[in-house]
Amino acid sequence: MIDQMLGYFKSFFETPAALGLGLAIVFGAVWLACYWPSLFKRPWLWAVLASSAFLTLAAVCFIQYPLQVWAGQALNHFWSQEVLARWILLAAIPQILLTGLVQEGSKLVPVVVYWWRSGKSLDPKLGLVIGAVAGAGFAIFEAQGVLSGWTLDLVQTYGFTALLAFWERFFTVAAHIAFSALAGYGLAKGWGWQFYLITSFLHGLLNYSLVFRAAGLFTDIHAEIYIAVLAVLVTAWALWLRWRKGTAAAELEPEPEPGPGPGISAP
Repeated sequence: MIDQMLGYFKSFFETPAALGLGLAIVFGAVWLACYWPSLFKRPWLWAVLASSAFLTLAAVCFIQYPLQVWAGQALNHFWSQEVLARWILLAAIPQILLTGLVQEGSKLVPVVVYWWRSGKSLDPKLGLVIGAVAGAGFAIFEAQGVLSGWTLDLVQTYGFTALLAFWERFFTVAAHIAFSALAGYGLAKGWGWQFYLITSFLHGLLNYSLVFRAAGLFTDIHAEIYIAVLAVLVTAWALWLRWRKGTAAAELEPEPEPGPGPGISAP
């Protein structure tokens, strides 16, 4: 199991490509710009972005992967492959939920650290912005891994079908950012665990497109439309919270003054 987890971790670094990395950065920049995080006014947000990417990758490889393997083994212990295939819409739920719980939890770690160091008092819009940056970190890293195998030659060979990975990653990046933004907002509002569970469920709902495909209920086109619609709806919710009137925009607020102790000042 350890060798498999390490191999999975290494696989994210084995086939980097300039085109895949460039597309991933563009996708992330397009969606993150909607939240206006002021990365250059708050350079510590770059640390949030980078740490989120690494922490979530580590969590996927060393927590999510073994948990999903064990969940699959438990299901196979009680039911045959034929039964599980027939009931795949139910049988896949534990592994799908694990994906959301692990990834949204790990992406939220940098936000929790900032919230804790700020004396557990954080403007909700700033919490949302920090969450969006944290979500972008892993979203970009994951997207470059998927898009590194995508080339223009594939479009010439397979036509529109080859663009599906491009389409899917574009909206998956949006969803990753929105999920984490909502979780950061909920944490700042004092509803941390509630918003964590909501965003984890939404993340699982996004990944459930794989189950619909496996069950034969969705074609590839249906799945991509499903992903796009869900990503747009969740992004609209997050952006409504970000830009609604009533409180000052997060980027206009002054940086908090250093507190009296090492656990209070912002990084």
